[in-house]
Amino acid sequence: MRLLEPLQLRGATAPNRVMFGPIVTNLGDDERRFTARHTAFYARRARGGAGVIVTEGASVHASDWPYERAPLAERCADGWAAIATACHAEGSLVFASLDHAGGQGSSAFNQAPLWAPSRVPEVNSREVPKWMEPGDIEAVVAGFVSAAAAAVRSGCDGVEINAGQHSLVRQFLSGLTNHRGDEWGQTKHLFAQRIVEGARGAVGDAVVGMRLSCDELAPWAGITPDMAVELAPLLVAAGLDYLVVVRGAIFSAEKTRPDFHEPTGFNIDLCRRVRDAVAGTPVFLQGSVVDPGQAEWALGDGVADGVEMTRAQLADPDLVQLLRDGRAEQIRPCIRCNQTCQVRDARNPIITCVVEPSAGHETHDPDWYVPTRSAIDVTVVGGGVAGLETARVAARRGHRVTVVERDDRLGGVAAIAGPAQPFVAWLVAECERAGVQVRLGTDGATATGPHVVQATGGRPGRREYEIADGAEIVDVVDVRRGTAVLPAIGPVALFDPIGGPIAVALAEELGDRAVLITQDQIAGNELSRSGDLAPANVRLAQRGAHVEKRSLLRAVRPGSVELEDRFSGERRTVEAVAVVDCGFRLPTDRLPDASVQVGDCVAPRTVLEAVLEARRAARTL
Repeated sequence: MRLLEPLQLRGATAPNRVMFGPIVTNLGDDERRFTARHTAFYARRARGGAGVIVTEGASVHASDWPYERAPLAERCADGWAAIATACHAEGSLVFASLDHAGGQGSSAFNQAPLWAPSRVPEVNSREVPKWMEPGDIEAVVAGFVSAAAAAVRSGCDGVEINAGQHSLVRQFLSGLTNHRGDEWGQTKHLFAQRIVEGARGAVGDAVVGMRLSCDELAPWAGITPDMAVELAPLLVAAGLDYLVVVRGAIFSAEKTRPDFHEPTGFNIDLCRRVRDAVAGTPVFLQGSVVDPGQAEWALGDGVADGVEMTRAQLADPDLVQLLRDGRAEQIRPCIRCNQTCQVRDARNPIITCVVEPSAGHETHDPDWYVPTRSAIDVTVVGGGVAGLETARVAARRGHRVTVVERDDRLGGVAAIAGPAQPFVAWLVAECERAGVQVRLGTDGATATGPHVVQATGGRPGRREYEIADGAEIVDVVDVRRGTAVLPAIGPVALFDPIGGPIAVALAEELGDRAVLITQDQIAGNELSRSGDLAPANVRLAQRGAHVEKRSLLRAVRPGSVELEDRFSGERRTVEAVAVVDCGFRLPTDRLPDASVQVGDCVAPRTVLEAVLEARRAARTL
């Protein structure tokens, strides 16, 4: 398998061609240093077989503080040393990502102006940055050089310069953000070139790589693929040992690491062009590559020399080891939901993964699979995600487990709505492999015994609006199950007080028949956390869906709904032949003999909580 073959990167040899990239983790401390949590996080991926690990980007100059726990390079020496020591023990190479967010940063933490090539407002905050004077530019270049030297002195095998998303280096390269008339604007690659040359001289024979945006998706002024194939050789000549091909810029941050709506491997054609332009220099493919089969194909077809599979190794840190063992079918799938691995939001959360909640929590999560000293009979009532994960972990620990599911199939709501179907399929296969017994079409309400785990999910919530005789209203789960059929013609109202993905997805499918009712100023308000807010609204507009904003549903009548403006209180009538309720859900009733409850029957939440509570329950058995 070519993916498992060594890869030479200057004087260093990666044991395989799988990279774990510089993802934002929020695992740092208040002093902007790497911590023991970082070390454990990276060491876990190294133990699972990652060939190359690139640490979280470190700001090379104090003018850059893009998020609260962003590492600062001048304080990272001890952290880099600890990470390198831990990962080297497992055979992985370690590269330090060096960064400066420039005009895409934040002034909230250092209360100082943003630095940027030109006075182009930050897209989200609308903040106008400070035009960098020549002294500022030289200071940042020097910061990259000194950070590179410090990282290698600390034991890293090299450095990776960020010229991708949230990057000052890219901002100098691009006509979108570099409007200067001096030498730094007339020769837009000069800033990047000076950094590469300086880093090359500072680290000797260590590796110098770059993450380069090769398509800013703004052809009127930004970097285009045609420009990238000319730019990449110039930067390689300055001293680069590898390139990671990425895309995106100030107007397309959501395209840098999109969710499941974007096809996997979306940078394949772009990567192939760049690799052809820098023949002989290793190039890594990036872009939602979560399937080892696609990664292997890309290497064999000449697309790249290595593949970044960051989210895939969040979902399963043992990805490479399972490939080595010939057990690819057991790799826990990444569902590309971005719900908990994209942490630059107002909540300031710590990184984790909905299907592998121990990601980011390696220092304090237990070994979920420690063998039991006394096997017992366990009945799990409910075959959704929470029930299946409980059964899987309990069976792996050595217990005798039976899952009782009243439906004729497993998976619950996750199997019929949202992106988690691959994870459900994996859970079902792993339960079968672990010897879990399954009884479908069986009501578990009368389940008895000392070890009954209730995972019966949720039920429709209260409908706090008037429903007139003859009005047609259905629950979104019943629509997805196929037990409720919508009228073939006419507008369908989707009541979405949550602002989540389920109503938006159904509205997309219905297209110009959809009337999406939201209390917010924009459809799918909660999708901002996963980076899908703007793309979702684009898709809705393209499909012709009608969005009723700032609206509360007050009455459903045959052929229409009555809405109330959330702010003015004004009421209006909108035509609708049927209403789909996509609102809040409630827990199902507690079973008399349940020894523990997990998932939505405790409180309706997400896949993350279902998996985590299931593991905790299974470990206590």
